[in-house]
Amino acid sequence: MTAGPRRDTRGIVDAPDLFARVRFRRREPAAALRPYLEHYWLIDWDLAEPYAAHVVPHPSVNLVCQRYEAGDSPRERSGYAEVAGVDPGLFTRKLAGRGRVCGVQFRPGGFAPFAPGRPVSAWTGQRADAAEVLRLPPPVDAVLGPDDEDARVAALDAFLLALEPRPDPRADLAMAAVERVRTDRTVRRVAGLARDTGLSARSLQRLFSAYVGVGPKWVILRYRIHEALEAAESGPAVDWARLATDLGYSDQAHLVRDFTATVGVPPTAFAPH
Repeated sequence: MTAGPRRDTRGIVDAPDLFARVRFRRREPAAALRPYLEHYWLIDWDLAEPYAAHVVPHPSVNLVCQRYEAGDSPRERSGYAEVAGVDPGLFTRKLAGRGRVCGVQFRPGGFAPFAPGRPVSAWTGQRADAAEVLRLPPPVDAVLGPDDEDARVAALDAFLLALEPRPDPRADLAMAAVERVRTDRTVRRVAGLARDTGLSARSLQRLFSAYVGVGPKWVILRYRIHEALEAAESGPAVDWARLATDLGYSDQAHLVRDFTATVGVPPTAFAPH
């Protein structure tokens, strides 16, 4: 497991532009929650002009408390909480006026111990009222209301600890398998990952459906697209043929097709001008 919140911006499209417009922070959860959570993420904004933020999501479930002062409904303006399952596509959110979001990013595989009644795949591509998914309603006012950031983090800690996540060896196996994909470029095929985890390919598929929400092939592709996006935003001098080979693609065209299908534009659209 990593020490402290991640510092990379993988998956955030044009992170410097976003961070120039919003206050973005990551905070570490309580020690007892760290085996299950990546981090808390907090965003505040006060914009003169609307702005559309784009993210190529991680294979993670998020609990999101949010308030949009220029929202279209009383619910948006007062604040609400929802569970966001793994998003298969590009996530876009329009930000306008003033607002605040505080999210919990679970480790891929780490959400199931908090809501063990259904497979995580039941939430894939869905955004559901958090009180209907979890046993307790999240403390939205305590998480979004005060300016004391430590108090907001403490409210999230207390809420998640009250859900009493229990150790689950299969959740641990799923988290370890996804972490292997994220950190090891040599993991390119489901069969190899299954062999490394001591499972058959079919058993690995079932494990990922129950605990991650998407299949292992999807996870491998998503993390490779994150790397390609990071490369695309680093500058124009990217050797795409070599990167395609490094990421396990048969050729450059295949990488470009997957990138374009996921992000919506080809890699060259991100080269600095």
